[in-house]
Amino acid sequence: MDESSGLMLRGSDPDKEPDPVDIFLNKYLAEARRDFYGKWSQSLKSAENIDNFVLRKVLGSGSFGQVIAASYKGKRPDLANIPIVAIKVLRKADVLKTHQVEHTLNEKKVSLCLNSEFLMRTYFAFKDSANLYIVMEFMPGGEFYVFLRQKGRFPEPITQFYAAQVVLALQYMHSMQLVYRDLKPENILIGASGYIKLGDFGFAKHVPGKTWTLCGTPQYMAPELLLHKSYGKSVDCWGLGILIFEMCAGFVPFDDSNPMKIYDKIVACNVKYPKSFSRELTDLLMNIIQPDVTKRFGNLKDGMYDVIHHIWFKKVDFVRIHQQFYKPPWKPNTQSIVDNFSKAVSNVKLPKGGKDSYTKEFEEF
Repeated sequence: MDESSGLMLRGSDPDKEPDPVDIFLNKYLAEARRDFYGKWSQSLKSAENIDNFVLRKVLGSGSFGQVIAASYKGKRPDLANIPIVAIKVLRKADVLKTHQVEHTLNEKKVSLCLNSEFLMRTYFAFKDSANLYIVMEFMPGGEFYVFLRQKGRFPEPITQFYAAQVVLALQYMHSMQLVYRDLKPENILIGASGYIKLGDFGFAKHVPGKTWTLCGTPQYMAPELLLHKSYGKSVDCWGLGILIFEMCAGFVPFDDSNPMKIYDKIVACNVKYPKSFSRELTDLLMNIIQPDVTKRFGNLKDGMYDVIHHIWFKKVDFVRIHQQFYKPPWKPNTQSIVDNFSKAVSNVKLPKGGKDSYTKEFEEF
C-alpha cells in the first residue's frame, strides 16, 4: 500500500513563508501516517477473554450490542494503570442478521490502527462463541450530545474550541485515507481533560479512491450521498459544517419529522443562517455546507488547511489545541464512572453461547 498517497501537505511553495501551524501539522501527519500503516499491515488479533474483566455498568445499548464500563484484571502492561475501560460488545448473531459484518470488521481494523489525541483509542479486540469485543478507552465526560443539549447552544469562541478538535480529528483520518462517515454530536465524547474525541468507528472505512455506500444520520448526510454519487472525504467535510452550525444555533439547518423531507432540503441546500452568526462564521459555513464538492472547503487540494486558515479561526492556535494548552469550558467529574451517561444501568448481562456457529463469518476479527 502506498503510504504517501493521500497525505496533504502545505507550505511547499518556495516563494511563500512557511506557516508554523502547517509545519507542525505536516510533520505530525507524516509521522502518524508511518505509525498507522505499520499497524495496518499487522493482523492485530488478541487472545484476551471476557474473564479478564470485572463488568461494572452498562453505559449504553444499541440494536445489536452494548457498551460496558469495566475494570481490567489481566496482564497487559499498557492497561496496568488504567482503572476503567469501555468494552463495546456486539452479538455475532445480530451483526450477521443486520448485514453489518463488513462494517464491524472495518471498525475493528480501523480503530486498532488509530493514534490521535482527538480519536478514541482502542486497546485491543477479541471474540468468543457468542460475541465480539472491542476494548476502548473510557471517556468520563460522556456524550458531547448531552452536554450540547444541556447548554442549548455555544457562543462562537466555545464552538471554535470544540470545532478545532474535530477539524484535527478529520484531518488525521483523511490523511490516512479514512472516511469517518457518521459525524454528529452523539459520536463525540468528552475525556477527563475536557477535550473531545470522535468515537464509534462503525461506519469508518479506508477509501483510497471513492465509495458509494449509503450510510450516516439523516440530518448530517451530504447531498452526494443522497444522490447516489461516489464520494470520499467530502461527506465528512459537509458533516463538519452541519456540526458547527448546530453548536452555534442549537439546531441543525436541515430537519423535519419526515426523513424524506430532510433529504429534499439537503439536496436543495437553502440554508437560513441565524442573525446571531458572525459574518466570518457564515462565510465559513457557506464554503463547507456547499453542495458542489469541487468548491467545498476541506475537500479541496489543501484539505482541512482551508478550514484551519479561515478567518473565523483567526484567534485559534491549532498547535496549542493539538497540545491541549487551552483551558476547556468544562471538565467532567471523574469520581463516578456513570455521572455523565444518562442511560447507564447496573444490570450487566452478556449473551453466552456454546458452539461457535459463525467461525467463518468472523474469521478476520
